[in-house]
Amino acid sequence: MGDVLHAMPAVAALRELHPEWRIDWAIEPAWGELLETRAGGPRAVRDARRPLVDTRISVLTRKWKRRPWTEKTVREILALRERLRTGSYDLCVDMQGSIRSAIVGRIAGAADFVGPAEPREKQAAWLYRRKVRVTAAHVVEQGCELLGAAIGEKLQPAKVMLPVDSVAEAWCDSMLSEVGQQFVLIAPTAGWGAKQWPAERYGALAAALAEAGFRTLVNTSSVEDAVSNRVVETSHGAAVLAHCSVGEMIALVRRAALVVAGDTGPLHLAAALERPVVGLYGPTDPARNGPYGTQSLVLRHPSSRLDHSRHPETEKGLLEITVDEVAKAALELLGVRQNAGEDKVAL
Repeated sequence: MGDVLHAMPAVAALRELHPEWRIDWAIEPAWGELLETRAGGPRAVRDARRPLVDTRISVLTRKWKRRPWTEKTVREILALRERLRTGSYDLCVDMQGSIRSAIVGRIAGAADFVGPAEPREKQAAWLYRRKVRVTAAHVVEQGCELLGAAIGEKLQPAKVMLPVDSVAEAWCDSMLSEVGQQFVLIAPTAGWGAKQWPAERYGALAAALAEAGFRTLVNTSSVEDAVSNRVVETSHGAAVLAHCSVGEMIALVRRAALVVAGDTGPLHLAAALERPVVGLYGPTDPARNGPYGTQSLVLRHPSSRLDHSRHPETEKGLLEITVDEVAKAALELLGVRQNAGEDKVAL
């Protein structure tokens, strides 16, 4: 999810510069609602339901990775190859830099295939016809540098256009009519354990925010998720589980007074939607992966070290960030006046 959101400002810039160009995006179905609502729309029309790209092409690489040698997987890959090649693309750009994305890009058969000179997975570079050396610090700016070099023009990050799903918007309105309009959204899970602040601390944060008059919603993709449920359990009634799809999450984040999360998809979604963000960082670098283009406060302890080894336990430096520090940052972004001599807050 984060990879898609980080690439979108560059694609939005390309769309602004060349509104007449056909731009298609190959994407995992799990993240398709970042580009197009479930209902979609007429293929030839870009509107609020599919504002950025002309066509969203589903690529089932996760599924294929689990069953790489089955007859069904082979048939699906060949069908994807045929579909991509009917596009007769002038250019394909690998914005992710993984082996899987590079393979998909190569089988598209575009006249030119461009990727980063130093991709996330170095073997991916073997598949590119043209390589671009990026120098920007933040991954959003790197995307603009890569895509700009691919088309031979300079791109600056543009405002991201995310789909508006009327069904998801109605779901969100209904939910907020029950829990209240003034809420903070917490996203407690992360891609791997080392980036994940403890659930019990998120629960304590929700309790602190309740004292200032803010209800907390806890984002989860499953009602059975242990981490999200633990946040609710330890909040002493201050937090409510918000089980939602990607499209519903977009609607929810649009209305959030604040989003608190680690280096994970919902944080970058909030940044794309220009919502205030408190980011909790440990083994990843905020200079590269921090919230981009929105009002934010990032907390990272000096003892944290860059490490993408995907350890299951919370990184030690991340554990040094206290509930009080996060609550203080959250209340500051929420515009709540805090008494210097007390732990209590005044509205």
